[in-house]
Amino acid sequence: MRVIIVGGGIVGTTHALEAIRRGHRVVQLEREVEARGATVRNFGLIWVSGRARGELSTALRSRELWEALAAEVPGVGFRPAGSLTLLRTPGEVAVAAEVAARGDAADRGFALLEADQVRTLNPALRGKYLAGLYCSRDGVVESRQALPAIREHLAATGRYEFLPGTEARSLDRTGIRDDRGTRHDGDLVLLCAGAVHSGLVREIAGELPVRRVRLQMMQTAPLGEQLTTAIADGDSFRYYPGYAGAALNALQHSESQDKMASEHRMQLLCVQRLHGGLTIGDTHEYDEPFGFDVSEAPYEYLVDVVEQFLGRPLPPIRRRWAGVYSQCLDPDQLICRTSPEKNVWIITGSGGRGMTMAPAFAEQTADLIGL
Repeated sequence: MRVIIVGGGIVGTTHALEAIRRGHRVVQLEREVEARGATVRNFGLIWVSGRARGELSTALRSRELWEALAAEVPGVGFRPAGSLTLLRTPGEVAVAAEVAARGDAADRGFALLEADQVRTLNPALRGKYLAGLYCSRDGVVESRQALPAIREHLAATGRYEFLPGTEARSLDRTGIRDDRGTRHDGDLVLLCAGAVHSGLVREIAGELPVRRVRLQMMQTAPLGEQLTTAIADGDSFRYYPGYAGAALNALQHSESQDKMASEHRMQLLCVQRLHGGLTIGDTHEYDEPFGFDVSEAPYEYLVDVVEQFLGRPLPPIRRRWAGVYSQCLDPDQLICRTSPEKNVWIITGSGGRGMTMAPAFAEQTADLIGL
């Protein structure tokens, strides 16, 4: 088959990868010269730890696929780093103890560590915390280099063509016409347009059960020492559904979230890049229209939290940015898949799961449509 994929982010690119693996030919269109959306504006976390029970199997499968892909494409920068959620209050420790005692704790690689055990595992964490929830199943990829590395791998097959700076304008059952008037014929069209819910997507599918979410993040200069795991703070318990339970309910009633963290729907996630700098975030904004500028106060708050955990000042902040991703609102779907026409599928709304689960989403799509 000849597969036309619209969208050059991680969802579109992993669908291209899966189609090539199954013996097909792929043409991939990306309206920007290089993908500039959520894929390159995130942590690169392969985040198993906080996934709800209904999505855990998909996250674990995707973690396997990322590791297998890294063996073929080292340029994706995959590391099985694991993560530490650092706990500052008795209520947070209680949540960690509850989830570490559940039946699926081994699948997630959970272990509740005392403070001295945390420092043994990650010696850079010399600051203040009571304990840490370790998740050995979490991993990291280099979000800004994964796409070019995968595309280079696909191009070597001779069955893949990437067309940057090419916007899909019209569609029918046999192909796409782009903004230069060129027609791209195919047997199957997959629209993986990310947070672009308008234009061609709306024209052929109407309003989808998705919303856009805005976040703010930053990156430091090199830390000067190795951060052996990704890190999070206890506010991630409030954000990820995998931590829901009696202990979390008690935490939310007994311990108020910091006002700044609550106002910006914030959690700390922190990942060290291969160049040594730290990617730090993030905030969540759900009500459009989104601002075009970034707010300084959340950055100051997150810097303070990381410095408390490290027990030292952070290196200078080199970059700050905002990003927008698409989130599916259908509780029965992890990602929005719909086929408004024969041989045409729209795949969007991966939300904060995108980098983690994109390889498994692509595998599921291929199975679903019989690729």
